[in-house]
Amino acid sequence: MKSKQRRLPRRIREQLMIDAAVTEFSRGDYHTVRVEQIAAAAGTSKPTVYHYLGSKEGIFTACVRRESERLMLTLRAAVHDPRAPRGEDPLRRGIRAFFGFVVENRESWTVLYRRAAAGPFAAEVTRARDRVLAEVTDLITTCGGLPGDVRERDAALLARIAVSTADAFADWLLDHPGESPEAMADHVTALTWAHLEARGAPAGA
Repeated sequence: MKSKQRRLPRRIREQLMIDAAVTEFSRGDYHTVRVEQIAAAAGTSKPTVYHYLGSKEGIFTACVRRESERLMLTLRAAVHDPRAPRGEDPLRRGIRAFFGFVVENRESWTVLYRRAAAGPFAAEVTRARDRVLAEVTDLITTCGGLPGDVRERDAALLARIAVSTADAFADWLLDHPGESPEAMADHVTALTWAHLEARGAPAGA
């Protein structure tokens, strides 16, 4: 395995190490996982992992940044899908993609929202969450029909409602295999647009 890795391009080797680190950090927390475990899971040596990713903190930060970027790209692809049926609610598509990501990438979700949510990595998670909030705010502003005088304030509030509700429902979804990403997306979307209607503006598509 190590000889094969030496023939791989640097970027691929680095991604394999991050893959291994995400798996290990999802099984234990930052303080209990050892770099030796990550190296063994990646089929390489501890010095090599340090050479590519720096300190243990650097390894964990690389995991958070890569997985948050993967989540963001998944949401954007769903929201802006040119093949989506005409008239379909893009907010629902984005939330459906979010829940699909959580189900298909349980280890990523565990690292991002359970392991990194507190402690020295909270700032990284906050930055990732702010990016999601900005995307959802822009989406609600675009398709929510908000009057100009309340658009910015209400869109930001509704985005927080949607994202916070989705976060809470994600844990429920993982703990209840009988639920589906589609059903969860329906719930979150309905709640978001209901708040919009309650504030006197028309709901989205």
